[in-house]
Amino acid sequence: MQGNLRVPQMLIKSNLFTFVPIMNPLKRLAGQTAVYGIPTILGRFLQYLLVILLTRVFSKTEYGTISVFYSYASFLMVILTYGMETAFFRFSEAEERKDRVFSTAMLSLLISTVFFLFLSNVFSGKLAGWMEYPSHPEYVIWFAWILGLDALSSIPFARLRAQNKAIRFATIKFINILTNIGLTLFFLLLCPYVVKHASIGFAQGLIHLVYRSDWTIEYVFIANLAASILTFFLLLPQVVTLKWELHPVLWKKMLLYASPLLIAGMAGIVNETFDRLLLRYLLPANIAEAQVGVYSACYKISILMTLFIQAYRFAAEPFFFAQAKEKDAKVVYAKIMDYFIIVVSLIFLVTMLYLDIFMHFIGKEFREGRNVIPILMLANLFLGVYYNLSIWYKLTGKTIWGAYLAIFGAVITLVLNFYWIPLAADHLIHGYLGSAWATFICYGSMMVVCYFIGQKYFPVKYNLKKIFGYLGFAILLYFVSANLFIDSLFLRIIIHTLFLFVFLIGVFLIETPRLSKLV
Repeated sequence: MQGNLRVPQMLIKSNLFTFVPIMNPLKRLAGQTAVYGIPTILGRFLQYLLVILLTRVFSKTEYGTISVFYSYASFLMVILTYGMETAFFRFSEAEERKDRVFSTAMLSLLISTVFFLFLSNVFSGKLAGWMEYPSHPEYVIWFAWILGLDALSSIPFARLRAQNKAIRFATIKFINILTNIGLTLFFLLLCPYVVKHASIGFAQGLIHLVYRSDWTIEYVFIANLAASILTFFLLLPQVVTLKWELHPVLWKKMLLYASPLLIAGMAGIVNETFDRLLLRYLLPANIAEAQVGVYSACYKISILMTLFIQAYRFAAEPFFFAQAKEKDAKVVYAKIMDYFIIVVSLIFLVTMLYLDIFMHFIGKEFREGRNVIPILMLANLFLGVYYNLSIWYKLTGKTIWGAYLAIFGAVITLVLNFYWIPLAADHLIHGYLGSAWATFICYGSMMVVCYFIGQKYFPVKYNLKKIFGYLGFAILLYFVSANLFIDSLFLRIIIHTLFLFVFLIGVFLIETPRLSKLV
């Protein structure tokens, strides 16, 4: 028996022996990303298909209104969760009694959420007036409940991730998306169709019970609210058996750990969504909402990049904390970065090479913003790399650096948007082009600064040659393809497909020796 467990000396001396323990966690992370990612990507892609509907049902101005509310919602969601998700992961690994961490985080969010809902409902009229939608206080109330329910759902979702219950996590997320999509289609397509065709008498009677023909944007928000309610109830089994106890000492530690993350999150949302709000308030009123609509619709084209990064983050955050206990953790983190760069470079290339096809996903009047898409794609790629690099301050407990870096990015975002949006408008250029470049510079700067500071406190030997090589190769292929002026769409797609194969062959030749050791 002992003889069977001995490792041959030749294997000990070979690179394979040192490689195997590294690749096992990589395979585990890849598997978890796939489990989180496939249902999430499928669901989000279905939701993304709604853009085809929404950019045809609504005008640029109406779609801009929807985008403005979701921009506010993103900012408020960070405040309502105040870093408790990441604090939950950190203290779940550190505390023996994980139920204490869960109950403390849940009670903390419950108290703050109830307070938020009370204020939002009481002052909905004033808030709607401040947002310049004085005739729609109901929008404020609906979004308050959406945000409140989503905030309360965040810790049960985090617990599922910490317990590696990726399938249940993804299933509930998928149900949320299907509910949202289904109700949106019901209200915006089926109900108007039934009302229009008087021959469907029985169905008309039922439809009139739940449908108002003077509502349009309202039903986008109502569908989201219904999905959030259903999601909350699906997560109740995680909560009903909970022994509700708030542990003051643990709570203070969690708040202390999470408070810099709250600042980082708020600054991060400034980077992610405030450009839409700034477009609305810095541009002339007659064009502002329409430009927000165009910019938001074109931003959706980067769906493949954002979906992958989101799915990856779901799997990576608990994985990184768990892997930190291992001796070869830093080696694993470096290898993960290599493969991450390959995937995001491939996503960038696929999106840009087949952009002629992707542009049909949005209405014709929204396609004028096409020139911002490569800028935003690269910006989101930089953001994904930043997420990988930022693990150093979470693992070392120096979360204040997360706040510093995010504030640094927010300052860049605000300064450049305040400068470029009016400047673009004065020169008869779309203001959102300035917003796109501001996003690019913001995330690129955050990525670079995070790398250099991280190397001081938590040095990881990332393969910079490979990172710049793959990314540069993908960008080069895109620029070459973009400068080939071919009238025939069919011929253009064939040639662009050849460019894609060139990239894949290059990756295959470089990575085959390493990938062969996975088998």
